[in-house]
Amino acid sequence: MTFPRLGLALAAALATTAAFAQEGEPRAGEQKAQVTGELQSISMTPPPQLELLAPDGARWIIDLGEPERMERAGLDAGAAQPGVAVHVLGLRAADGENRMQALRVTIDGTAYDLHPEEVEPKT
Repeated sequence: MTFPRLGLALAAALATTAAFAQEGEPRAGEQKAQVTGELQSISMTPPPQLELLAPDGARWIIDLGEPERMERAGLDAGAAQPGVAVHVLGLRAADGENRMQALRVTIDGTAYDLHPEEVEPKT
């Protein structure tokens, strides 16, 4: 394969990968939002998520992000059991769905800052 063809092949592969990533992942908005609810489930298998039931009956999916961030924050599957109250500060999905990218997750009074650069210091 010649260099121009190799370049075109690489460009096509990257474009396909980027398009798949955009379709497969929800797009977080830029506006911070908060939700409190009862933990329904926690999953650490990719993609790591929490499912919450808000007091108004709405179900929320909370995307926790990269495992490395979760580990640095001290958040693991043993941090909570279904039924506990969870408060989340995050970026709501751009399309308005009940989905959020977590910046800080507070479980039973313990705050886990997944994106400490994006949240106010713990008080």
